[in-house]
Amino acid sequence: MRFGGLTAVDRVDLTVDSGEIVGLIGPNGAGKTTFFNCLTGLYVPTEGEVRFRGALLPPRPAKVTRAGIARTFQNIRLFAGMTVLENVMVGRHTRTREGLLSAIGRGPRYRRTERESRTVGRELLEFVGLGGHARETARNLSYGGQRRLEIARALASDPGLLLLDEPTAGMNPQETRETEQLVCAIRDRGVAVLVIEHDMRFIMNLCDRVAVLVQGSKLVEGAPADVQADPRVVEAYLGAPQEETA
Repeated sequence: MRFGGLTAVDRVDLTVDSGEIVGLIGPNGAGKTTFFNCLTGLYVPTEGEVRFRGALLPPRPAKVTRAGIARTFQNIRLFAGMTVLENVMVGRHTRTREGLLSAIGRGPRYRRTERESRTVGRELLEFVGLGGHARETARNLSYGGQRRLEIARALASDPGLLLLDEPTAGMNPQETRETEQLVCAIRDRGVAVLVIEHDMRFIMNLCDRVAVLVQGSKLVEGAPADVQADPRVVEAYLGAPQEETA
């Protein structure tokens, strides 16, 4: 992905298998979120392609979601004035077929679809630990609750792959542990997960594989323990050892 003369993502090749949790780490400005934006159609890649379950994905967010990829954002993007349940129901829009005329007429099929969306929404709120907050306004949730609500909304689209962009940013240790448990539970539901995170303890405890981006390129990929011990990764985060600098 190029922006003028700047190459933000350079020949990054990454595969996520079914039932896997893969971590994507790297220093600030490494291109991680840009990579997510390319995967989900927010950016049209300058070169390369994105495939999901063998099919080439067009760079259109709605079509990517319909194909089975959902995401959360680094900065929380909820409908703050809507209820918690309504936010999750919005995530069902790619799985319903009701159009404008049906919504205006509010016929039997529309009402049936609304009931189904409410049922799915309530089940997902229970799953993420927000079952008692369905009628609350989204802006009134705690910070950690808003993060979990974003995950519930993404799950409402029935994804096969969930992309999480810094899901524990700003959380306290207890909220981080709860998020780790939630991501594992999502994987247990058969959803593959690709997660960007700066909390190394969270990533190393959670992931089956970890890939490291540095200046837009993939530096290394492998098991968490191997990546953590790789001198190239240490150098990317901390800089060259003093004797090399000298």
